[in-house]
Amino acid sequence: MAALVIGLGAASLLLLTYTYLSRLSSILKSTPEAVLKVSPKRWTKEELRQAYQRLENNLITTKSYADRIPPKLDRRYIITGGSGLVGGYIVLQLLERGQSPESIRIVEFRPLNRADMLSGPASTVDFVKADISSAESTNNAFEKSWPSSVAHLPLTVFHTAAVIVPSDRSKLVYGLCESVNVRGTRNVLDAARKAGADVLISTSSGGVSIRPIELWISPLELLLSPKNKLPEIKNYLQVMDEKDFFEPPRKHEEHFANYAVSKARAERIVCGANSPELRTGSIRPANGVYGQPGDNTLGGSLAMSDCPTWCAHIIQPFVHGINVAIAHLDYEAVLAANPKAPQAGRPFMITDPNPPISYIDMYLAIETLANTPFKLIRLPPLPMWFLSYIVEWYSLLPVKYPFLRRILPELKGDIKHVKPGLFSVTTHMVATNENASRSVDEGGLGFRGVVTTLEGMVQEIVEWNVEHKGEKKAKKFQTSISFAEEIAKAAEAAGVMEKMGK
Repeated sequence: MAALVIGLGAASLLLLTYTYLSRLSSILKSTPEAVLKVSPKRWTKEELRQAYQRLENNLITTKSYADRIPPKLDRRYIITGGSGLVGGYIVLQLLERGQSPESIRIVEFRPLNRADMLSGPASTVDFVKADISSAESTNNAFEKSWPSSVAHLPLTVFHTAAVIVPSDRSKLVYGLCESVNVRGTRNVLDAARKAGADVLISTSSGGVSIRPIELWISPLELLLSPKNKLPEIKNYLQVMDEKDFFEPPRKHEEHFANYAVSKARAERIVCGANSPELRTGSIRPANGVYGQPGDNTLGGSLAMSDCPTWCAHIIQPFVHGINVAIAHLDYEAVLAANPKAPQAGRPFMITDPNPPISYIDMYLAIETLANTPFKLIRLPPLPMWFLSYIVEWYSLLPVKYPFLRRILPELKGDIKHVKPGLFSVTTHMVATNENASRSVDEGGLGFRGVVTTLEGMVQEIVEWNVEHKGEKKAKKFQTSISFAEEIAKAAEAAGVMEKMGK
C-alpha cells in the first residue's frame, strides 16, 4: 500500500512538473498582445523582392540623404572607433556635408577595413591607432598635431569605441568591459579636455535600460491559470527609453549583462562631465545596430549557412548605423550652437523610423534574397534557457579555479555565448524616438531617421550579394563580438586579464 501511495505521489509530481514546464515553454514561445499591437504586420516575400529591385538600382548613399545631414560646421573632429559601424558613418556624413579630410581624425584600435572607406575622401582621413584603455595611448592620439589649415578650429569628439560582450554577466569576467568601456571613456574624456574640445558626444546603448528576465513563476499561479490566460514572465516585454538615467544607478545584477553595466557607467561619466566649457551627451541606439557585413544583427546571421535560433518570434526595434550617425550630428549641432542647451548632459534613444520588427522578418529577408546558403533551425527556448546556466557555470570554472584551464577544454563556436544574459537581450522590446524627435525648441534634437528597417536590411543584403557574387560560401567578417574575443584572448595571453577593471 505504501509503495502504491509513493508511486502515485511520484507520478503526480512528474505530471505537475511536466505541466508546469509545458506552460512555461508556451509563454516563452508566445508574443504578448501588447507588442503585437505595436508591430502587427510581418514582411512578405513580395515586398522584400520589390524593395530589393528598387534598391539594387538605387542604393541609399550619403548623397541620397545629404539634405538630412546637419549643415557643415567650421570645426575639427576626432572620432574614436571611427572605422566601426557607427563611427564610420559619422565620418562619411561629415565628409558628405563638406568637412575637409584634414579636419577629421579617426582614433581606432583595429585597422581601417570598411569597404566604403577604403577609397575616396574617407581613405585620406588621418588614422591614429590607439588603445583607449591606456591613458598614455589615448593622450598621444589626441595630442598629435593638426594641419595648420584647421588647427585653430574648435574641436568636437565623437566617442563611439567600445567592446561588446552581450552574454557575460558575472562580476568575475567584468574586467574587459570595465577596462575599455568605462576606463576608456574616462581616458577619452580627459584627453578631450586637454585637447581643448568643447563638444563630446558618446555612443551609449539602448541595452542600458534592459532588465534581466525573471523566468520564475509561482507553480500555483501557473498551474491554476487557464491555458488562454497564462501569467506573464517578468520583463519578457520591455520598453527601451531614457527613464532609468533620471533614476538612481542600478546595481550590477539589475542589468542584463556586464556590457550594459559598463555602458551605463560610461554614459553617466560622459553626461556628468557636462559643463559650459565642454558640452556632453550620449546617443542610445536601440537594440540591434546593423548596416555593415560585420554587424552582429543581420551580418552575423547572413554569415551562417545553418542559423540556430530560439527567438524567431521575438519582436525588437533595430536601428541602422546611418540613423545613429545622423543623431550624433543632430546632437552636435544643438550643443555647438548653444553652450547652455538644455539637451546637454543626458542620453537620447534612437531607433529606425518604423515599428519594431520580428526576427522572423529578418530571417525571411535572408532566405528570400541572399545568394549564400541559409537554413533556419528553430530551437525550443526553454531547454536552451536551462542549457545557458550550464554553459555559464562551466565557463566560470576556469575563472574561479585557474588550475582548471589546463584540464577543461574551452568552449568553441556560438555555444559559448549561450548564457542567461543573452536571453534577456533577445526578448520582446519596443523603443521610441519621441524625445530625440522633438524640435530643438521643445528640448529635442530634431531627429528624423532616413532609413527604415526594411530598406536598411534589404540594402545590406544587396551589398552582401555583390560581395559574394559567384561565391558558394559566406565570407567571414569580423564582428564587434569576435573583435572583443580577440582582445580578451590577447589580454589573457599577456597576463593582464586579472588586472582589468581594477
